[in-house]
Amino acid sequence: MGAGFKKFCMRFCCCCCCEDDEEEEKRPLLSHDTLEYFDREAKKRRDQETNLWNEPGDPSHSERDDDRTLYNLLQCRANTQRGSQGYRRLSIDIEAMRDMRREVRDKWKMILENLGFMAEAESLLTVSTSASNDRMRNAAVARSLLQTLHTETSLFNSKEPPPERYLFIMDRLIYLDAAEDFVAKARRFYPPKDDDDDDEEEEENTNRINLPLLLSHMNQNISGGEDEDDEGETTGPEE
Repeated sequence: MGAGFKKFCMRFCCCCCCEDDEEEEKRPLLSHDTLEYFDREAKKRRDQETNLWNEPGDPSHSERDDDRTLYNLLQCRANTQRGSQGYRRLSIDIEAMRDMRREVRDKWKMILENLGFMAEAESLLTVSTSASNDRMRNAAVARSLLQTLHTETSLFNSKEPPPERYLFIMDRLIYLDAAEDFVAKARRFYPPKDDDDDDEEEEENTNRINLPLLLSHMNQNISGGEDEDDEGETTGPEE
C-alpha cells in the first residue's frame, strides 16, 4: 500500500510528500560526531590490547620496569620525526618488547583452544585497563594457581613475577571450572626448563632486546635521527 500511495502522489499530486519521505529515509541514524566517538573508543581498546600492559589497573604504566620502558619508548617515538632513523630504531625496540609479550599470550591461547575454547579464547585473553580486582570472584585461588604456573611450568619464560593481567584470566577460568585443567595442560605442554635451557633462553632474550639499555638509547635516538636527517639521509615511512 505504501508503494502504491507513493506512485499515486507522484502522478496526481503536486505536493512534495514523497520527496520528504525520501529525505527522511536518507537521513543517517547516527550523527558524524557519534560515529567518531565510537571509532575513538574502539581504537583506544585496540591500543590497550596491543600494548599489553602487565598491570591493567596502572594508568601510569610505571609499576613494572618493562611497562615503564615500553611506555617511555612509545612516548619518545611519538615525539620523533616519522620516517627518521631514530623513529625506525624506536619502532624496532617497541616491536621486540611486544613480540616477547605476544609469545606468552600465544601460549595461553594455544592451551585454551586445546581445552575446547576455540571461539572464546580471544575474549578470555582480553584484559583492558578498566579491569578491577574488586570484580574478581576467586582472587586468592587465582593468584595461587598463577604462581603454580610460574614456578612449575615454562609458560612465562621469566623469573620475574607473572603479569597481573593473567590473574584476571585465571579468575575467569576458575569461574568456568577450567582452571585445574588449564594448569595440567600447561605442565604437559610447557614443563620447567633446566638450568642449561634457562641460560640459552636468557642469552636469546638478551640478543633480542636489552631492556636496561633502552632508556639510555631513547634520547640518543631522537638526536641521532635529527643529525642523520640534517646530513641528507632520507628514509621512507614505516610500514
